[in-house]
Amino acid sequence: MATPSLRGRLPRLGNPRRPILKPSKPLILANRVGERRRERGEATCITEMSVMMACWKQNEFRDEACRKEIQDFFECASKAEAARKMRSIQGESGNLPPNKLNMLLQRFPNKSHVS
Repeated sequence: MATPSLRGRLPRLGNPRRPILKPSKPLILANRVGERRRERGEATCITEMSVMMACWKQNEFRDEACRKEIQDFFECASKAEAARKMRSIQGESGNLPPNKLNMLLQRFPNKSHVS
């Protein structure tokens, strides 16, 4: 077991000693969140795109020779776009953007004391 143990630092049941570890900040939620960029989703249709580009390279970038590969790529892209729209309509992510979250947190701020 190479991982350090917190067993000796935390109070045990029936032990009146306080824990050695103390939080550096109060354990309450802040009234705002950071303005981070949202992560992008994973790339889709990479294989179709690479097949299409390989076909173009073999056929000196003539669209007529690679019609099937181009059609496959566009079908995949349209399916991926439809799936992305359905996820955004259904609210599958469940996350609010930071500006809306900050607006709600400012509307309902946390109390700085415990009652």
